[in-house]
Amino acid sequence: MNEEVFNLSIRKFLKRVGITAQRSIEEAIRESLSKGLLKGNEKLPVKIVLTLERTALGVVVDGDIELE
Repeated sequence: MNEEVFNLSIRKFLKRVGITAQRSIEEAIRESLSKGLLKGNEKLPVKIVLTLERTALGVVVDGDIELE
């Protein structure tokens, strides 16, 4: 295994995950605000589940997203 290629590949993937997740969260929040489903002062629980096919990896990362 080439460590440099491996690490670069992981970084590219995580960057894509971060950008995609942020955009998706922003869109979901804005849509929910416009529909009146959220008031804009909530603290919303969030969770991401990470799996890696053909391995035993299963990681859950959770937290909160505060709107105010």
